[in-house]
Amino acid sequence: MHTNRPAMTEGAEQTPRVEHPTVSAALALEFDLVTDLGQVETDWRALEAHSCNSLHQGFDWSRAWSEKSGEQVVVLRGQRDARTLFLLPLSLKLRHGTRQAGFPGGRYNNLNTGLFAADFVPSADEQREIATRLKSLLHGRADMIVLEAVPREWRGHRHPLASLAVQEHANHSFQLPLFSRFEETLAQINAKRRRKKFRVQTRRMEEIGGYDYVTPQTASERHALLDLFFQQKSVRFRTQGLPDVFADAKVRAFLHALLDVPPHGHDHPLVLHAIRLRRGGEKDIPAIAGLSRKGDHIICQFGSIDESRVPDTSPGELLFWHMIEEACGTGAALFDFGVGDQLYKRSWCPVETVQYDIVLPISLKGHIAARAHTAVTRTKAVIKRNPLLYRVLQRIRSAQATAPSDRDD
Repeated sequence: MHTNRPAMTEGAEQTPRVEHPTVSAALALEFDLVTDLGQVETDWRALEAHSCNSLHQGFDWSRAWSEKSGEQVVVLRGQRDARTLFLLPLSLKLRHGTRQAGFPGGRYNNLNTGLFAADFVPSADEQREIATRLKSLLHGRADMIVLEAVPREWRGHRHPLASLAVQEHANHSFQLPLFSRFEETLAQINAKRRRKKFRVQTRRMEEIGGYDYVTPQTASERHALLDLFFQQKSVRFRTQGLPDVFADAKVRAFLHALLDVPPHGHDHPLVLHAIRLRRGGEKDIPAIAGLSRKGDHIICQFGSIDESRVPDTSPGELLFWHMIEEACGTGAALFDFGVGDQLYKRSWCPVETVQYDIVLPISLKGHIAARAHTAVTRTKAVIKRNPLLYRVLQRIRSAQATAPSDRDD
């Protein structure tokens, strides 16, 4: 739902296998659980082309997570008359002693939808039937299913499982609509002030020798820049007293794997962009960002700045200017800053998207964990909507954080 603000385990099995086929008479749908991702790749890639299906449930994204995370990824498939109408990729993991099924990528995803055919519009009763079949197929594999960060409405379309999405996610996400002309895009967000700020930034950069906006072209350059991002982010987290959510070697391997996926036209699961200073050579880089793109939708997955370099020039803001300006000339229609409420996102974004969680308990342990998940999520949401409470929480985390948490916001 969009609200306009005034000017929101084990590795995957290699043997093809389909388990527990069931049929819903009410829907005339056949359901099965696929454990070999390659078995459904053709249908998967056809469904992911639909503009309302998130790139985070794309085949390349899910396969990279399956191969690098150590979690098994399975896929719920729904078919009618041998036609695949939807796929729900699910990663199985153990969290706090509870077996959970969720979207591959977990907290590193910024938007989750699953994969649905454009003409598949299930009723509320049919959505409940899908949930029932999903729980049945995962019985014995998971205690609960948690599908996080699902928008009830996205790009003018109601989500096929919207009636199941009843719990508001702790974080909203923020988007900037793009127009073919950069000036039209800026007009949504105080163009005069932004142009003035850009001129000041550019002048300060020129005073110290200038800069280049770069996208690495070779594999070695891409991977070296990603490693530099990890270094910058680690320093940033450490100075803030926060856990480093990129410290896990499996997470780093996952992101490196995404860099190696060849692009399809403008589409790519991850491409890096950076501001590089001319004064100090290849490694004098004060700002880095990683973008993903599917169709006309671009998501900023992450970003970092080196505060020891040109701190008075706001290199992160300068990098966003160039990335957004470039996107306007490539047919993109939406620049997505992802989940998490930050001032810089609000300064760029006239659109705020409310996201929801779909929580489906399976076992007794899952029912208990589901109630805990609901309570924790609601508490987080209350704190994050209250600036004073959020500052207090940040101080507590700064004082106590010593290791990565299961979910960092």
